[in-house]
Amino acid sequence: MLLDESAGRTSTANSSTAAPSAGDRHDSDSLRSYPLYIGGKDIEGDDWVYTVSGRSLLEDVFTSVSLKRALEKDPHSEAAHHPYVVGRCAIADDAAIDLASEAAAAAAPGWAAVPLGRRMRLGTRFREELLRRKDEFIQMLVDEAHPVKLARWELSCLLQIYSEESLGWYRQQMHTEFRHGGRRLIVRRQPDGVVGFNPPQNAPLPSAALAVLALMAGNAVVVRAPRSIALSTMWLLRDVVAPLLDELGAPPGTLNAVCGNPKQTLDRWVESPLIDDIFYIGGSQEGLRFEQRCVANGKKPILELAGNDGIVVWSDADVPKAAEAITEAFFGSGQICMVPNYVLAHPDVAEALIDEVREQVKTVRPGYPEDEDVLLSPVRRSERFFALLQQALDNGGTIVTGGRRTELDGTPSETGVFLEPTVVRVDGMAGARSYDLVRQETFFPLIPIVVAERAPDEELLERFIDFVNTNEYGLRNSLWTASEDVIDAFVAQVVNGGLLKINDSHIGFLPYLPSHGGTGLTGGAFGEANYPILKTSHVQGISIARDVSPRDAVFGS
Repeated sequence: MLLDESAGRTSTANSSTAAPSAGDRHDSDSLRSYPLYIGGKDIEGDDWVYTVSGRSLLEDVFTSVSLKRALEKDPHSEAAHHPYVVGRCAIADDAAIDLASEAAAAAAPGWAAVPLGRRMRLGTRFREELLRRKDEFIQMLVDEAHPVKLARWELSCLLQIYSEESLGWYRQQMHTEFRHGGRRLIVRRQPDGVVGFNPPQNAPLPSAALAVLALMAGNAVVVRAPRSIALSTMWLLRDVVAPLLDELGAPPGTLNAVCGNPKQTLDRWVESPLIDDIFYIGGSQEGLRFEQRCVANGKKPILELAGNDGIVVWSDADVPKAAEAITEAFFGSGQICMVPNYVLAHPDVAEALIDEVREQVKTVRPGYPEDEDVLLSPVRRSERFFALLQQALDNGGTIVTGGRRTELDGTPSETGVFLEPTVVRVDGMAGARSYDLVRQETFFPLIPIVVAERAPDEELLERFIDFVNTNEYGLRNSLWTASEDVIDAFVAQVVNGGLLKINDSHIGFLPYLPSHGGTGLTGGAFGEANYPILKTSHVQGISIARDVSPRDAVFGS
């Protein structure tokens, strides 16, 4: 997950859509302005929250902060015309949050009655719009301080989730029919009703895009745009998704988008009898407590929490390619939940692997988000990074590379807003989880390489699989090996996690396979691979008989 600071820069003009756009209604032509979107209408909010450019936070953070404060005091001040200021979103109060839930509940039965084939068309049209507006999509993310290279990756992820292959598989899971003994048997999934979506503030746009899958399932949806970084979420929902729903004839209120305080919004959703499911993306401790509240109040919690993903590198691995996958740990400065968080290396390959990673890390650098070669994002609060690093050193770990703050140009500095990509060597599996940077998600550009003790391969394989399975988290796992026996063992025995990648990019998305979800501290008590179209629906069986005797059906003829 990416940067947790609000940001933005002058954005491209809105493309024409089937419904009027809300994003160009402010006095300044360069400033997007989004009211609340409730019941198919743009609604005034309680106040405004402003977005300033990600580049400005690196060039002149004091001006950026003062501009936001000035605008929050007086939205009509001259600050609104400053080139750093690129957008604003209305803030929802309690009444608006409740109004959105009411609008969704009113729309839900009508949208659920729309035939599945027409609802599935939403996924195809959404993908077409993403492709048509890809430059605008990428610019929205760059405006919010996502490096442009990562913005392209985020777009590619959504294109896989909404690929024709994936859409066909979703359609098959949503409705399957059989013939048996004069009966037409149907196994189908029905929508849960009203789903509240809570995207994270580090990557709200691609996370909010998952709401389209809940809509395809037949649910009405309310999305909370994170108050600290709301602009791209409101753009996606109001300017891209809402017109598509209008095009398909969805009832007003099928989609609602509000910008609000997370606790305020989630509290009202949990207490509301109109909300059926809550899709929560956040930290594990808070998420597991929230899961208990949901269940106590009759809600279905759908959790996307922290990840502590592992990459296993066996003795016969392709070392350069494995190292390439390991460096994905530093993309976005590690502030992406599905990047690798630890490496487990076979002792026969460990030295070569460490040397290769050290070299490849040199290509991961800081810079302005629009620069093509930049992969690091600023890290505003780095105290825990240095605490994790110090604990690792105290426990006997050694720094392979990195470990310092840097300036925009990569120069080490005590006051730099970036962190160097950092690799720590940990010798021995036995005590590896006494290191917090091995046991926990770190959310920094920091990865430990655990070098296993020497032992026969049969014993090492068993211990490696056990190490993966005993991880408290369970998002993604990766394996690098040429051995079919090792691959077969991992496939047969690794039960932890929602996704297992073998000799492949750790963070890459693929059609058919789940994009999110996992076990343990990643997904909670109901954790598994997360297909949002399935998670926000439930299975129903139907039998339609012709000329069947009920008594014969029960007792046999």
